[in-house]
Amino acid sequence: MSKQSARQILVLSGGLSPERDVSLRSGRRVADALRSARPDWEVTEADVDAGLLPYLAEYRPDCVVPLLHGAAGEDGALRDVLETLDIPFVGSPASASRLAFDKPVASSLVSATGVAVPEFVVLPQSTFRELGAPAVMKAVSGRIGFPLVVKPTRGGSALGVSIVREERDLPAAMVSAFSYGETAMIQRFIEGTELAIGVIDTGEGPQALPAVEIVPETGMYDYHARYTAGATEFFCPARLNNDVASAVSDVALTAHSALGLSDLSRTDVIVDADGTVWFLEVNVAPGMTETSLLPQAISAAGLAVGDVIASFIN
Repeated sequence: MSKQSARQILVLSGGLSPERDVSLRSGRRVADALRSARPDWEVTEADVDAGLLPYLAEYRPDCVVPLLHGAAGEDGALRDVLETLDIPFVGSPASASRLAFDKPVASSLVSATGVAVPEFVVLPQSTFRELGAPAVMKAVSGRIGFPLVVKPTRGGSALGVSIVREERDLPAAMVSAFSYGETAMIQRFIEGTELAIGVIDTGEGPQALPAVEIVPETGMYDYHARYTAGATEFFCPARLNNDVASAVSDVALTAHSALGLSDLSRTDVIVDADGTVWFLEVNVAPGMTETSLLPQAISAAGLAVGDVIASFIN
């Protein structure tokens, strides 16, 4: 195919991460939304494989929309390649993506702004083995206490994440986290209302979208609850009073700014019984499936996904 006069937009999804299926679903949905919003654009979809770089070199799209989830799409590597090739893309630059993708790093940077972050410990698998699992777990649980959350330091879709309420369940949670990465983050569990807040910048500065309140039927917003229709109840806008709603938006905007993010992000928080907003993590490539949170927030703001994504394309 030859380069046409219409704008050439390439939506990237798939890849080889455990979140491949979610990524493909996000890619299809965004590509369709862009085609509806901008019928004069040529929107193409592609997977991330050995054929991608030759394709980019030959056709040089006007802009790439990266919708890969997990390491390949969120750790900055793919964005580094696009920056090296001088191909514009939607979303945060590689340097900011690396900061956001590493949960302990992102938590530390956001905490430095004064935002509340639950206490955490970071444990590489090698340290866990060398010092002895029982001794390490006893020390960590003694400091943080139960219940606690164990999760991989890098990754998404709640893969490898466990809520641990008793000491006997901690070893299995560590094994689960290590199955998705070499390093685990053990963090104090905060009881409260789970929320996701999208931030978009369509050219007039970052703005927080209506918060999405998450109520999974099992009590945990795990992979099944995220991507199975009917497994989770959502409220958007969230059922918050005005003061808490404002505080939640401020935390999302602070995280977006502190990490140097661009175009769009989604921040996950917990609001406890006292109204304190606790930062959990931030995502630079939020899911865009039919059950994903950012599209719900965009709709609640009276916007359309295709128009919002198109606004990021200069």
